[in-house]
Amino acid sequence: MRTRDYKREYSQYHAKPEQKKRRAGRNAARRYAIREGMVKKGDGREVDHKNFDATNNSPSNLRVMSKRMNRSKQPR
Repeated sequence: MRTRDYKREYSQYHAKPEQKKRRAGRNAARRYAIREGMVKKGDGREVDHKNFDATNNSPSNLRVMSKRMNRSKQPR
């Protein structure tokens, strides 16, 4: 079994400008949901983007679901 090369993974994927914008969008959606009282730290729930676009944080595109349900979803 091979071990992950995290430094290489970051430089080739996570450091790209497009991925940084997507990550910032996911973080912004989480902050919005916390402000609105939809989620709390440690509650085991995540903010889901209905259309799978992490940069679209309009309230109609966001919903809260369990971590298990959110991570089992497959993009269309």
